[in-house]
Amino acid sequence: MPNSNNNYLITDIEGYTPEISKLVSMMNYARSVTIESVQNLTLSQLDYLLDEKANSIGALLMHIASTDFFYRIFSLQKRELTTEEDKEWAHASYLGEPAREHIKENSIDYYLEALMNERNKVLEMLKSVDDDWLYEEMPFWNGKPANNFFIWFHVFEDEINHRGQINLIKKRIPKNINE
Repeated sequence: MPNSNNNYLITDIEGYTPEISKLVSMMNYARSVTIESVQNLTLSQLDYLLDEKANSIGALLMHIASTDFFYRIFSLQKRELTTEEDKEWAHASYLGEPAREHIKENSIDYYLEALMNERNKVLEMLKSVDDDWLYEEMPFWNGKPANNFFIWFHVFEDEINHRGQINLIKKRIPKNINE
């Protein structure tokens, strides 16, 4: 993660074009707040379920990492997931019962490493594109046009949304699980 002293600056970042720097600045801020909100959670807190239909904090963190993974493949590598990639990330991508069953009993370090690894791959690949790439259009949800700028805005907007869920879950964890 880049220098957290600069998290409040939407500015140029060495190695990136000006517009991509602004996007990366926003992505960095969103990620730093996510990490700050979960970095001290215990295994029990990460696995806690509000009810039988809820997602755990751990599953939501893996979903955030899977979103980086998917959109890196889709927009930067310009391809669909392989069957193996889809299988590897399916529980995190789709959440629900499969995530409740398979994403558990991992330490915070496991989730933070997944977040860092996927984001670092994205950040490295973003150095290889220019500002024009941000405006390249492609079919997106239901075949509607989107550009790469929107797609990566959606990535950190999705992260912020799930961080809200994480914060709600944290407030609802019984005190005896906080240890």
